[in-house]
Amino acid sequence: MTPAARLAAAASILDSIAQGRHPAEVVIKAWGQQNRYAGSKDRRAIADRVYKVLRARGRLSWIMGGREDGRALVIGSLGVLDGLSLEEIEALHTGEGYGPGPLSKHERGRLAIKDSELPGWVEAGLPEFVVEDLKQTFGDQWAAEARALMAPRAPIDLRINTGRARLEAVEGELRAAGLSPERTPWSPVGLRLTAEPPPNIQTLDAFREGRIEIQDEGSQVVCALAGARPGMTVVDYCAGGGGKTLGLAAALQGEGRLIASDAVQKRLNNIQPRPERRGAGGPERSGGSGVRRCALFGVGDVAASSRGRLAPQARRGGATACPAGPDSGSGRKAGETRRAAGLCDLFGADARERGQRRCL
Repeated sequence: MTPAARLAAAASILDSIAQGRHPAEVVIKAWGQQNRYAGSKDRRAIADRVYKVLRARGRLSWIMGGREDGRALVIGSLGVLDGLSLEEIEALHTGEGYGPGPLSKHERGRLAIKDSELPGWVEAGLPEFVVEDLKQTFGDQWAAEARALMAPRAPIDLRINTGRARLEAVEGELRAAGLSPERTPWSPVGLRLTAEPPPNIQTLDAFREGRIEIQDEGSQVVCALAGARPGMTVVDYCAGGGGKTLGLAAALQGEGRLIASDAVQKRLNNIQPRPERRGAGGPERSGGSGVRRCALFGVGDVAASSRGRLAPQARRGGATACPAGPDSGSGRKAGETRRAAGLCDLFGADARERGQRRCL
């Protein structure tokens, strides 16, 4: 695919995301399955453009005069995020082949807006509603703090599956693959990769063979703070895709019971391939009276329930529960933004965070 054709594809995907109810990841994957002509590099470039636009959607919409269609947002991203000149953007919008059509007079005018004309929240790259909170927290330095928070792309954190590998060995393996891992400051089983250029983690042998999982360091720390030990029954009550479920399973070392519960069955279904990759064996379906409609993984250490409640057999002996938190870099970005804006005062979250800090 040509660079222009990739832009047109990204715009189409953004429109599909806006018009539907599926997550961006699902829409992007479906597009790739329906357009087999797109190679792996094409799909990665298109996905990167889509996520780049979604992270800056508010300010790109403002810059393009309030438009929120995929074409406008992609055009805005070329000028604002990529720093391309008007002439370079026009060269990508000739209408030839499968590329997007020529720029309109309005689009050219919006791209010509000078930085001095931008509102502070647009220049800083923040949602408008958090600006006042940031000003109260950081005073005159709020814009600089916002840019430092929002401009860099979030790094990628990895958790070592200690049942299959040692941190030192995986660190050497990643370096041999041309990456530059750094150890995470708080988690003893974490490695961090820079996001630029974005590494393709899922193609690595270490990922395919279950030696590493993508998991933000914050979630790794949550698993450590839960205090799970061999022989316990542990409940991950809002399990989602199972990132912390598997982190807790590592702490149990194959002894005990780990129950993953979520209100959405489809999320739990996504957990099933992961224990196989990490060496916990294949999934079995349980139709008995224990935890009904559950997937029991491997040595019986993981159960997944979509009922929103636990059966009596699961409730008995539950020793610890695991709270929800972001497992990815983008999730951490959202959390950092909320914390910076002082939004974590809701429901006493700050008090709980102070308690966790004392544990650390």
